[in-house]
Amino acid sequence: MWSGGCVASRGCVALYTLRAQIYSVPMNLSVSKTTYWAIGLMSGTSLDGIDAALIETDGEDIIRFMGAAYHAYDAEMRRELSAAARLDIPLNNVLRLEQKLTEHHVSAVEQLLAACGQSPEDVDVIGFHGQTIRHLPDEGLTWQMGNPSLLAARTKIPVVSDFRRRDMAEGGQGAPLVPLFHQALMRGQEKPCMILNLGGVANVTWLGGGEAIIAGDVGPGCGLLDRWVEKHTGRPYDKDGEVALQGRVNKSVVARCMEEVPFFSQLLPKSADRYDFNKVDVTNLSAADGAATLCAITAEAVKVAAKNLPLVPKTVWVTGGGAHHPVIMRELQERFARVEKIDAVGQRADSLEAECFAWLGVRRLRGLPFSRPETTGAKTETCGGVLTV
Repeated sequence: MWSGGCVASRGCVALYTLRAQIYSVPMNLSVSKTTYWAIGLMSGTSLDGIDAALIETDGEDIIRFMGAAYHAYDAEMRRELSAAARLDIPLNNVLRLEQKLTEHHVSAVEQLLAACGQSPEDVDVIGFHGQTIRHLPDEGLTWQMGNPSLLAARTKIPVVSDFRRRDMAEGGQGAPLVPLFHQALMRGQEKPCMILNLGGVANVTWLGGGEAIIAGDVGPGCGLLDRWVEKHTGRPYDKDGEVALQGRVNKSVVARCMEEVPFFSQLLPKSADRYDFNKVDVTNLSAADGAATLCAITAEAVKVAAKNLPLVPKTVWVTGGGAHHPVIMRELQERFARVEKIDAVGQRADSLEAECFAWLGVRRLRGLPFSRPETTGAKTETCGGVLTV
């Protein structure tokens, strides 16, 4: 057990008693605040940079967006992170890369605060996802690189990190962790509906009547497309669909991938690493046809997962970087009755996942769950994360 006090200058009179128990025995927390200012930092499997968001929230249904910023990685940083995620690199290099990555996150916080006209004293907590280097849910293993102690010391703001391993310790997949946030945001929308997050990996949250929820990763998202386009053009992603719009979908390749990649036939909840889809093979196609076909594979994987839901979603709300890709959106619209960017209901496709980890940081402070059996497959609701002050 570890006990620590919150910095008094932030108006917090709490004494946090952090326990390693499951959510059914939450941490003690006595605070004078009903809402918190929280920063969320998300560096996804696309390896392009850091999304940062500032919200005011109670960790439940009060969610007020205050601002967002984006901190891009340069080509060398993307290369180093990709090597760490794919290869067994020397431990000293891993440690140096973690420090470098954390410094980038410090810069992202500084950039966000400047953009919002706020100071560190205004912020109660940072939700620090870190960079996923390994995610092996079948073995109960995951690691998100990042040094929370360095981030807390440099920003002077308490940090919640290590979001996924508590869920995995309870038999969960450790991902996705956005579904409960999706549920809070979309309470007023017609059900059943589905929120589709298109990052490096695609995940869905299905929402039915009452508190009904089912979630999981479903397919490659934009990860394979990004790698394909970078290989053929040198650009890190297919901006505005420029490459895929020139190509034609090879339907036989799409069908073969759905049959040959075991992940696609598994039922929700499930989670994947970006590199779980390396068996998807479009190497015999042209650059344009390969890009178009990868877009179709992303959409078809969503359709396959949706077939096993209790009810067909009336609307698919799309968030993440893939929401801006015209070919992915077209392929989705060919498969579902209504497909909309989540911006249509006043949300923000680009910063939503960063907002989620700010919200989860506050839930850690309050001892509220991050996941449910229906979202990750864990045996019980779990509240994860480690607080560093």
